[in-house]
Amino acid sequence: MQLDIFKSLWGWTGDWSLCSAQVREMGAVGVETRLPLEADAQRTMADALARHGLACIAVVFTGGGVIPHQGWTVGQHLQRLREALDGAEVVRPRFLNLLAGNDRWSLGQMVDFFGRAQAMADEAGVICSWETHRGSALYSPWVTLALIDQLPQLRFTADISHWVVVCERLLNDPLDDLSAFIDRVHHVQARVGYDQGPQVPHFEAPEHAQDVAFHQGVWQSIWAAQAQRGHDRSTLTPEFGPDGYTHRLPFTLAPVADLHALNLGMAQRQRSLFDAWTPPTEATP
Repeated sequence: MQLDIFKSLWGWTGDWSLCSAQVREMGAVGVETRLPLEADAQRTMADALARHGLACIAVVFTGGGVIPHQGWTVGQHLQRLREALDGAEVVRPRFLNLLAGNDRWSLGQMVDFFGRAQAMADEAGVICSWETHRGSALYSPWVTLALIDQLPQLRFTADISHWVVVCERLLNDPLDDLSAFIDRVHHVQARVGYDQGPQVPHFEAPEHAQDVAFHQGVWQSIWAAQAQRGHDRSTLTPEFGPDGYTHRLPFTLAPVADLHALNLGMAQRQRSLFDAWTPPTEATP
């Protein structure tokens, strides 16, 4: 199995030449970035990706933003998905990564939405990977596991840092069985969270060694599950980000770490660990 790393364009300012150089520096194959809503912007993005030889994972918010519009109905979320599926025909991403639904929905609403959404994606022939994220329908591991019981065909993007914050602890209790989720993960976002926040100040800080070890263990369990399912590649995006995620000093607001250096270091770490990792083999009868 091959590891394909992607560069997150979260907070990116739009210089495709610099972006391409940083992708190469990272040893990545492409970018993970928001899918524009406008047709002209989609064509511009498709042209830039082709010009620089970059693969793409396209990010979609079915609720209109990271925090969904609270009044939007299931039908409105599905309409935004329909627009994204049309946009995927232009941009041609490897797959769509979706922050979908609303954390205020009932389980019945979630089952209704995801069942219809997955059917739309299947009909369009577009791979949809549903991201675990606060504010979305998949804000909690327990809600997600309940959804899997109803819709086992779903595939997911694992951003475990959000669940660590929601549960206010590492999910390493013997009762924290996430195997049904891990068996369905399509894509990994490699950011390390801790019990009081979605992003540690620096993944090499010794005070967060336990947090790093937990997340790494989950990611390697995902690799193992993907290998067992016969995947020929796994995708991973280092996703340390701005917008209140990067810790800042009070008064000056100076960042405590360089964002590009964090993501570059995480990419190099994951490449090294993946190359040293041995995929599981079937037991001999």
